[in-house]
Amino acid sequence: MRISVISYDFWDYDQYIVEALRRKGIDAHHIKITSVTHSGFEERVINAISKTFLNRNLKKEKRKQYVLDSLEKLGHQDQILVLNPDTFDLPTLQKIRENTDVMITYLYDNINRVPVECDKLSLFDTIFSFDDSDIDQYGFKKLTNYIYLPYKPKEQQHPEMDLFYITSYDNRRVALIKRLARKLMKMGMKFQIMIIGKKSWKHQLKNLLVQIPENVFLIFSLKKVSHEQLPQYYMNSKILLDLMREGQYGLSFRIFEAMALEKKVITDNESIKKYDFYNPNNILVLNEDLSNIHASFFETAYEKVPEEIYRTYTLDYWVTHVFKLNIK
Repeated sequence: MRISVISYDFWDYDQYIVEALRRKGIDAHHIKITSVTHSGFEERVINAISKTFLNRNLKKEKRKQYVLDSLEKLGHQDQILVLNPDTFDLPTLQKIRENTDVMITYLYDNINRVPVECDKLSLFDTIFSFDDSDIDQYGFKKLTNYIYLPYKPKEQQHPEMDLFYITSYDNRRVALIKRLARKLMKMGMKFQIMIIGKKSWKHQLKNLLVQIPENVFLIFSLKKVSHEQLPQYYMNSKILLDLMREGQYGLSFRIFEAMALEKKVITDNESIKKYDFYNPNNILVLNEDLSNIHASFFETAYEKVPEEIYRTYTLDYWVTHVFKLNIK
């Protein structure tokens, strides 16, 4: 069977899908759009001029052509999974469709936040979504993110931090981080918060940077942290923080990373209570005034998720479900 995954894969999650397929003996390929960049300063300048005066984004055109050229080299595919379908124009999606028997998409964002036109969606045989509101409104099929990290029990870890959080800059998140950090500092918790973004965003937290105690680490970075590095940060903390992005309703990858490493989670996502793995001993859902954060949550041990439930969130289960595979 031949399967291709087409995506930006900005955070390097989608590569795991292809690796899981290959472990099942499938001829799988990842057409990663972000691998196409301008080769130098001259190309960047030309593209800037083209966008300004001709309303043409040459980099986008280059990336579209890369996808189509890649498919031509690979030959006809049995299935193609297109992530980030909003990034393609209709003619490109139609050409992709011509290269496969089955075309699938998984929407990483909800339609309200990242719109996808109906004529584009009509090209897909199956549309998966993690967002309950979109599932109810449009009839998409329910699908969460997946556990891509190898399982590592808490007994094999020796965390030094009480809480860890890494996030891209978001106004809603930063407002909550300020309040939550003050609460944790009063409790004497040792925690680390990493915010990935532009230099100009750092001033948004200036009132929080005054008199930071030694047990608190606020890190600002212009570069994202690689997936190779992330597990080390996670394993060095008892609890992972997960705050919703504005307009987000589904579960982030953080929840599934926490399951793989047997980490407790503090989150503001009320919808997590609907899932079969939810355990109030492991997952604390913040109330509006943060008054339900107590030291006892940090002190009690993590309770293992039953194996039969854990298995349904693994990447192996995910690819079998999405591509309707019968092989083991």
